[in-house]
Amino acid sequence: MAKHSKTPTALYEKDGVKQPDSVSQSVAQNVKQFRRKQPSAKELVEGILKGDKIALSRAITLIESTNTEHLDKANEVIQGCLPHANKSVRIGITGVPGVGKSTFIEAFGKYLTAIGKKVAVLAVDPSSSISHGSILGDKTRMEELVKDKNAYIRPSASGDSLGGVARKTRETIILCEACGFDTIIIETVGVGQSETAVHSMVDFFLLLKIAGAGDELQGIKRGIMEMADTIVINKADGDNIAKAKLAKTEFNRALHLFPAKNSGWTPKVTTCSAYEKTGIDQVWQIIAEYFELTKENQYFEHKRQEQNQYWMLETINEQLKNRFYNHPEIKILLEQNKKAVQNNEISPFAAAQILLEKYFK
Repeated sequence: MAKHSKTPTALYEKDGVKQPDSVSQSVAQNVKQFRRKQPSAKELVEGILKGDKIALSRAITLIESTNTEHLDKANEVIQGCLPHANKSVRIGITGVPGVGKSTFIEAFGKYLTAIGKKVAVLAVDPSSSISHGSILGDKTRMEELVKDKNAYIRPSASGDSLGGVARKTRETIILCEACGFDTIIIETVGVGQSETAVHSMVDFFLLLKIAGAGDELQGIKRGIMEMADTIVINKADGDNIAKAKLAKTEFNRALHLFPAKNSGWTPKVTTCSAYEKTGIDQVWQIIAEYFELTKENQYFEHKRQEQNQYWMLETINEQLKNRFYNHPEIKILLEQNKKAVQNNEISPFAAAQILLEKYFK
């Protein structure tokens, strides 16, 4: 075989100048060692109580873990933070996709930090069916808020949890409160049942709407309207101002069709433009009025107590379910009974009874 010519050609060129490393190897090594080192539960709690966002993020990752080996450590962190929690207000925000939830939350969050609040946003994103990660990436979309030193944004993939509410959102609230955040905002996916779960973990429930999208009739449906403490019609700007005002009137009429709330609060409707940052102060004023009323008539504390009981029972249900399906003998028996049920050899109810009896022996 003929040797290649030493003369440079399009196929055989001289080696160019080697580019220097874009990342310092020593720094990269230090970062790797830091990440490899797993802090103890005590170290995580100490970091959280000092307001360390890195410790907070690592602790949240720990409690979101599905690895059973992390459960005891996660519970230790939660227990350590619990005495320092419950010192915030919790606001749930929902609305159909396209209503401008992320834009509104960023404008609302920036307004709150400007008046001296510390804001934590727990954004529950739809999960990718392939990577199981977060699709929307609210941390990327809230460019201004993410850089605010008095704000913290934690996007979590909804996974297989109820309607899109992350399985450990309730515990994450406790960690954020212990870290010094006095206003917790929980954003739902806005696709159905997630609203019910969020309503059971917040003090105030805000429903975002837009005018002129046929949403007025949707909004009158029982359920979501009954849960809402206020309705905010977003995108009230430009040519849409007149439509937003009309929608406000219609929703006010619709609210009078529902029975009075146990809190003694009468839900209100207001308009805003998250894009132009107008009407945001009025939204906070309504929320502040709600908290003033419910703390005065003791409903605020009563609701918190009811929510604590609810989540205790939910945790029991979740743990029982996980232990049942991860039991080695049940796994084998479950597959056998699935086939038997499919072949009509046994009824679904009888098969379930066999599995439960085996588990509780």
